[in-house]
Formats: sequence, structure tokens, C-alpha cells
Amino acid sequence: MYVWEGSEVSLHKAVTGCTDAADVSRPQDLDQASVVLYERCGVPVVGVCGEYDLHSITPLSQALGTAAREHTKVVLEASGITFADSALLNLLILTQRSVDLRVAAPARQLRRLLEITGVDAVLKVRSTVEEAATC
Repeated sequence: MYVWEGSEVSLHKAVTGCTDAADVSRPQDLDQASVVLYERCGVPVVGVCGEYDLHSITPLSQALGTAAREHTKVVLEASGITFADSALLNLLILTQRSVDLRVAAPARQLRRLLEITGVDAVLKVRSTVEEAATC
């Protein structure tokens, strides 16, 4: 699912359609991969939620590719990733070759995967989107 917004939108709102976490009137499958694009400090941010593997990586690949063609720096907001495998690692490495990619706030599972594989030494991993966008 793509959600393209010209202005900033929270990842929660993009995924659930709810304006805040208390508005949970309709159930959502948060493991379903979703992508939202917004801007922070003049830098495009690709926010993601859900599981990323060979079967779900295409929307993220397309979003990163589009952002990389139009900008010199791109931030991946990775706090909502619930599962990632080598398909995501490969995409991140390939994207880093074409644009200054920063990974912001990776979820614990992704951070561990980046550390175990040594990919954290190749990518610029930052604690927050603001830090990734401004550094």
C-alpha cells in the first residue's frame, strides 16, 4: 500500500487511518507491509511498517527508488518494521550505492540483523528521523 503525502503525516495515521492511537475502532493487520513518504527538514523520508521479505519488498523498493532519483539524501524510518530478512538488507545496500541513505530508529529486530550481518557499518544508522535528516 502506498500513501503519498505532501506534508508530514504520522506513521500510525498512514497505516491505520486513525488520527491518534486511541482511535482503534477498526482492526488493522500491522504486519502487512506499508509505505508512506513525507518530508522532514527538506529531506524525503520513507516510513515503513510491517514485515519485509522477498514477497513484500517491492513497494518499499519502488518508494526508495523514486526518492533516490529525485534527491541526494533519503531517510528510511524503520521503527515500524516487525520482520526483515536478506531481501531488505540487499535493498538497503543497493540503495546506499545510489543515494546517501540514512536508516532512522530501526526496530530492535532490524537493528540486531544489521549488527549481526555487519551492514550497520555500511549504512548510516541514526536514532531518530530528525538526526538522520539533519546530519
